Amino acid sequence: MSIDLRPLLDALGEDRVLVDPDRMAGYRWDRAADPDAGVPLAVVRAESTADVQVAIRFAAEHGIAVVPRGAGSGLSGGASAQDGCLVISTERMRRIDVDPVTRTAVAQPGLMNAEVKAAVAEHGLWYPPDPSSYEFCSIGGNAATNAGGLCCVKYGVTTDYVLGLEVVLADGTAVRLGGPRLKDVAGLSLTKLFIGSEGTLGIITEVTLRLLPAQKAPATLVATFTSLDDATQTVLDITGRMRPSMLEFMDRASINAVEDVTKMGLPREAQAMLVIQSDEPGEHAAAECALITSLCEANHALEVFSTDDPEEGEAFVVARRMAIPAVEQKGSLLLEDVGVPLPQLGALVRGIEQISRERDVLIPVIAHAGDGNTHPLILFDPADADMASRAQAAYGEVMSLAIRLGGTITGEHGVGRLKRPWLADYLGPDALALNQRIKNALDPQGLLNPGTLL
Repeated sequence: MSIDLRPLLDALGEDRVLVDPDRMAGYRWDRAADPDAGVPLAVVRAESTADVQVAIRFAAEHGIAVVPRGAGSGLSGGASAQDGCLVISTERMRRIDVDPVTRTAVAQPGLMNAEVKAAVAEHGLWYPPDPSSYEFCSIGGNAATNAGGLCCVKYGVTTDYVLGLEVVLADGTAVRLGGPRLKDVAGLSLTKLFIGSEGTLGIITEVTLRLLPAQKAPATLVATFTSLDDATQTVLDITGRMRPSMLEFMDRASINAVEDVTKMGLPREAQAMLVIQSDEPGEHAAAECALITSLCEANHALEVFSTDDPEEGEAFVVARRMAIPAVEQKGSLLLEDVGVPLPQLGALVRGIEQISRERDVLIPVIAHAGDGNTHPLILFDPADADMASRAQAAYGEVMSLAIRLGGTITGEHGVGRLKRPWLADYLGPDALALNQRIKNALDPQGLLNPGTLL
């Protein structure tokens, strides 16, 4: 059936509505590069909540699927276009207002995480969630997937900093949920319902964020190990005694991938490296680092290095942030973000190592180790059909392993389209049915990001 786009073009203008296939090509995929991504009917580059409402109402009237899109940095295929869908991009929605008195910011979804951090820093404030992709992931996408980051071990994830939302529902209604109040228990907790919903319940057009005073300059400690078991045991020993502001893990393959790019002298022979920070004030940070050093040494660390020089410490944090793009230079990736209860971290890392060996595919592992959230990076050559098949098998086996260990198939990237086949095993039939009932109530036509999450 042919759909007349003229009413949409008349309402929003040709600059905001793309219909040329070549101009729409960049909106078909997110960073997951879903091979099954389709060709949209049109792309709406919304500049306001009102624009999103117009687009949603047009889609609802014609029964067109809607795929919301932020910066396109997602890693699970949550923004993959479908044939004949309407992509609604929020990239042009970039306003932010900071209130230093209430320590809140009201931001539109198109701002990058780094831009939000910079805007609030001008007022001596800090927005903590910091995905490794913070320079090119949007704050709207962060809310849609409940993104985490390197400092979430101490400070929490996106949902811990979202006080309110403006959301456009499936019928075009714009609703405000929550607001700049630290305490608010009136009504159901609908704000939290939309965080992490991956655009399946509504499109987020504004986020009210809770801010903290500026973070103190952290002290940084880097420890290397000749044994994965020693490294994961050190993580448990540290988290059993304290809550550092960062506790990151890299295995040998990821260390070497980063060293190939940076030539910064990372120890290629180490089986694992921990990057740890403490932002406690003054002598408290020194005491925390001293205790961490003793715990690393008790677990046979190959080397322990610490510094309170911000630039020197940041170099190691940058090395950790570079792990995914460094590994990407070696081939195509299937990216995981499975998480387990901390006591199972060692079993997960060892289990991934076994899957890598049995499937004969390289799986470098990095992790927000302090909260059990790992990122296995399954590396393969898409031109090698047999290797691609083995990689796909390993992808599912890693998720099944996480579920068996009492963990989750996604800690922060979202289910998207790529992980949806394993959602039922993770949730179980009753919880899955409850999720579907909520989806049906808010989106009875099933138009919002179909095939994603639910």
